[in-house]
Amino acid sequence: MEIKANTLVHIDYTLTNNEGQVLDSSEGKQPLAYIHGHGNIIPGLEQAIEGKCKGDELSVIVPAADAYGEHREDLVQEVPKDAFAGVDNVEPGMRFNAETNQGQIAVTVTNVTTDTVTVDANHELAGQELNFVVKVQDVREATEEELAAGAAA
Repeated sequence: MEIKANTLVHIDYTLTNNEGQVLDSSEGKQPLAYIHGHGNIIPGLEQAIEGKCKGDELSVIVPAADAYGEHREDLVQEVPKDAFAGVDNVEPGMRFNAETNQGQIAVTVTNVTTDTVTVDANHELAGQELNFVVKVQDVREATEEELAAGAAA
């Protein structure tokens, strides 16, 4: 069976950056299961897997625009340090959920001064080209329950 919309797909994968550093992998874990065509994985990878079958292996280079998007400077801002009241020691690399007009978003602290904290709401992989090695382990039609839930049963 070919991978197409509304199929449940199981893949083994390794994700690396352009320097060859492994960023994520299913090695030693269960294959990643997702429903194809429902936006459960990044668009560039989903497009590359479309039409593949069980047993197919492929290497895919996904440009930033088709992965987590380009890095957007408008998602980086300085906020007063007192916005972190109750946090003893704010340091770069810490992650917080920030309340915005659009709801909660995850932000990462990138810089701390005496009075301000710089936070970045970009995904940590935004702006990066991503390299995947994928093996399709299984493909089948998703059940009605899986489609309703948007995930494997």
